[in-house]
Amino acid sequence: MKRKIFLILLILVITYVYKVNEQEIIIPDSAIRLRVIPNSNSPLDTNIKEKVKGYLENDVFKLTYDVDNISDARKIINDNIPVIQKNIDTLFIDNDYDMTYDIKYGYNYFPKKIYKGISYEEGFYESLVISIGDGNGDNFWCVLFPNFCLIDEERKYEYKSYLGELIKKIF
Repeated sequence: MKRKIFLILLILVITYVYKVNEQEIIIPDSAIRLRVIPNSNSPLDTNIKEKVKGYLENDVFKLTYDVDNISDARKIINDNIPVIQKNIDTLFIDNDYDMTYDIKYGYNYFPKKIYKGISYEEGFYESLVISIGDGNGDNFWCVLFPNFCLIDEERKYEYKSYLGELIKKIF
């Protein structure tokens, strides 16, 4: 009898874990997104998008790392737009990349995105958007505040559920 109860409970836990894993990751309304749109998908344009993305991940994310409210995050981002612009200018010069770009902070359009089976709805979201040239390439986006980025497939790490991993080991 104990064995049957244990099996039923185990099945319920497994079902629950898989349902939780299938649910959409909700980005809070009080989030500030970040988006980098390259001129095109050419190797040159994709390369500069990656460099801009790297700069933003290494430097701009540090600005809001310890911030715990959206008002402070907004002020910090707004106050640092000239610094962001100067650093992108330097990136372009250092890489002999002759292209214009725009930095927009406010409510900007994001297309629908499906990432690892999770659908992120299109709409206008508070965001910092850097659009390079014609802005016709595949974009990078994540959440600047609170700090949360979607993990790229080619990276060697990703967020995992401890309970999910434990259940996988058992079976």
